Amino acid sequence: MKVQATDTVQVHYKGTLTDGTLFDSSLDRDPLEFTLGQGALIPGFESAVMGMAIDETKNCFIPCAEAYGEVNEELIQQVEKSQLPDDLRDKVEPGMQLASRMPDGTEFPVMISEVHESHIMVDANHPLAGKDLNFEITLVSILS
Repeated sequence: MKVQATDTVQVHYKGTLTDGTLFDSSLDRDPLEFTLGQGALIPGFESAVMGMAIDETKNCFIPCAEAYGEVNEELIQQVEKSQLPDDLRDKVEPGMQLASRMPDGTEFPVMISEVHESHIMVDANHPLAGKDLNFEITLVSILS
């Protein structure tokens, strides 16, 4: 039995960057369960699972275009420190995550990429945007 277009499956995976840096793994937790074709995962990952058999392990390379896309420069913005809460202004540092609020109240995460005297630069791109990814995927089960 092989994975088909709308199957629900469970997989274990290990994800690394092209330099070998591990960015995520399911090996120390329950397998990832998802239904193909629902768009819940990056396209390249779903494509790699298609046609796999139970207990099969596959190594795949996913270029950034099939993962989280290129870095969108429009999602990198300057924010004046005066706009930050008083208790946060002197504590900001690169890599820190903040929540930004849209006019409709929706919140989304941003990461501080630079800290300057009077302002910070925040990046709303996915942390893996612009990066090519490698996955080792093992199909654990096909549920439906």
